Order: sequence, then C-alpha cells, then structure tokens
Amino acid sequence: MIDISNIHLSYKKNQVLRGLNLQLPEGTVQGIAGLNGSGKTTLLNTIYQKLKPDQGTIIYNGQPLKRQYIAYLETHNYFYSRITGGEYLGLFKANNPDFDIKKWNDLFSLPLDHLTDTYSTGMKKKLAFMGILSLQRPIFILDEPFNGLDLETNENLKAILRVLKSKGKTIIITSHILETLTTICDNIHYLNQGVIEQSFSHENYEALAGLLNRFQDHNIEALLD
Repeated sequence: MIDISNIHLSYKKNQVLRGLNLQLPEGTVQGIAGLNGSGKTTLLNTIYQKLKPDQGTIIYNGQPLKRQYIAYLETHNYFYSRITGGEYLGLFKANNPDFDIKKWNDLFSLPLDHLTDTYSTGMKKKLAFMGILSLQRPIFILDEPFNGLDLETNENLKAILRVLKSKGKTIIITSHILETLTTICDNIHYLNQGVIEQSFSHENYEALAGLLNRFQDHNIEALLD
C-alpha cells in the first residue's frame, strides 16, 4: 500500500498540491485524471521524489517510500545524443542480465540498430517503456504512456499492465483520454486544484465522464455566449 498523506507543494508562491490524500493498494492499476494544470505530473514527480513536498508524507508498506522502488515513465522521454536503441537498452541490461531484449523487441518491433534521434514519438515511448520494464520494480508510474502509440502497441501496453497487476505490482497512470483509463484502471482519482476531489470505481466511471463533460460544456458555452 502507498499511503499519501496531507501533501502540500508550492512553486514559488503558487500552491499546486493542497493537502492531498490518497491510498493506492498493491496489485492494482490506479488512474489519475484531471484538467490541464490540475497537478497530475506534479503529484507523480512528488511520489518519485523529483520534487520535495513542503508538508506531508508518502509511506510504502509502513516505511517512507524510496525512489529505488519505482520505475517511472515520464511524459517526455530523453536519450543521450548519438545512441542507438540497442545501446540504450544495453544500459539497463547491465543491471538486469536476464532481461531478454530480443524477445521484448519481437513485441515492439523497434529498429534497435538505428539512432534514437531518428525515432518517432511513439517509438521513443516504446523504447523508454522497455527500459523501465527491465528494472523489475514493485511500483510503476506512467505519465501519459499512450501518447503517440499506434493501436496495436496501445493494446500490447494494456496487456502488459494487466500482467504486471497480476504479479502484485502497483501501477499509477495518467492519461488525457479518459477511455484509456476506464479500460485498464481499478480506480480513477479525480485531481482538481491540487486535491483528490473524488475517487471512482468501475461502477461509477460514468459519473466521472459526466463530471468532465460538464466542465467542457460549461467552458464552451462561456466562449460562445
């Protein structure tokens, strides 16, 4: 269990997270939804300890959460210049000799002998995802993992997440496309103005969709008045 308690975090004078509380059970896929600027990436960066909260705690199985328990796929993936896909994965294989690059690439079909500079957004996303899979961490944080992926890879990613879940991994995932969350998540937590305003299970995902649609309709009506 990840227990996030009373997290406050500010950028200069702008308070982004405001006493946020959230519990994330093991062996589940937990979605974070919210409008742009609601604090989704800030929350993920805080869990990963890229950002230090002004106040609050993040506890994992009774102890302060450590970064080495987490594999983090960020929204934008960065690679060393003049490195091939195969060389990039080789950096991970040094820490996990059992990671079978060839078998995984049979699934993702990347040109591993090509420079990553020549990769499309989706190809870079697949390469970075293969890298974090090799880490074999108990917690996976995935920030907009479906961005740029083709339909086949989209389904492959969902299948991988289901298997990771069955192995007891805790998966935290964001997406700006609600349908990608509703098809894979056990719960979706609605983040608004720095707090988790409401959590939704499968039984009331329609209520979440209605909530988001009301915001969109209201904004569009205001523009058209």
